[in-house]
Amino acid sequence: MLDRLTSMSVFTKVVAAGSFTAAARLCGLSQTMVTKHVAALEARLGAKLLHRTTRRLTLTEAGRRFHDACLRILPEVAEAEVEAGAGNVEPRGVLRLNVPYSFGIRQIAPVLPAFLAAHPQLDIELGLNDRVVDLVEEGWDMAVRIGVLAASRLIARKLAPCRNMLCASPAYLDRHGTPRSVADLGNHNCLGYTLSQRVGTDRWPFGPIGASVRVAGNLRVNNGDVLVIAAEAGQGIIYQPTFLVGDAIRAGRLAPILLELPTVETGNVHAVFPHDRRPPAKVRALIDFLGERFSPVPPWDRGLPV
Repeated sequence: MLDRLTSMSVFTKVVAAGSFTAAARLCGLSQTMVTKHVAALEARLGAKLLHRTTRRLTLTEAGRRFHDACLRILPEVAEAEVEAGAGNVEPRGVLRLNVPYSFGIRQIAPVLPAFLAAHPQLDIELGLNDRVVDLVEEGWDMAVRIGVLAASRLIARKLAPCRNMLCASPAYLDRHGTPRSVADLGNHNCLGYTLSQRVGTDRWPFGPIGASVRVAGNLRVNNGDVLVIAAEAGQGIIYQPTFLVGDAIRAGRLAPILLELPTVETGNVHAVFPHDRRPPAKVRALIDFLGERFSPVPPWDRGLPV
């Protein structure tokens, strides 16, 4: 019986090379043996992996899914073998990382060049969206999630705290006055974020127990960056994480509003990864890197009022 991992490796070479003949040269095998490896996989899976014509090879839908799985699995197997033999391994292969859209652009993207420079054998595929992805089903190695985590079988590592801040533009506060208490917010245009777990569009929480106050405004949106733009333009008050508003406050485009009760924390910034295996070196390396960059005080909180 042909070795399954070898067959998977040969299959990826066929896809990369575009032909059995070219793959045979890459693998140092005969074309007949390459054909046997692919046929063995198809027999084992009970599915056709490739459409073959005299001029080209194309992946079937099952072949595409299996090829994606091979590209994830084979580097992990190679890494495990090296790690078992040497006790330490340089991160390599492709790290598929999924992060929330705004946090990814503002806080993750700027630090990735330094991380990749430190790990030249590693590539990153970065996915940006605010949907909670299924890491296992969708093939992500790791995700960054913000807030209170729902119960799951994922392993979570805290990277940093995530606190909120109330703010508005100096121009807005000059026109409408600066609120001094949570009750004053009822007289202001409070712009709402529709995806928040804790800060709703019509109620904002304050104080140690998160007592809420009713607010209203003429803009509700599912993206925090849009709220920051609207607030900078003088449209109203926003209640957003400091990783979104920190730069604007430091630059003077927004002014923090401190009331008699504090805002509540959104939760924490976490790295999460599948539970069913020890995280590979590439995941451990990124978690360690982000943990160092985001502590003891995360960069987005530096210079802001406590």
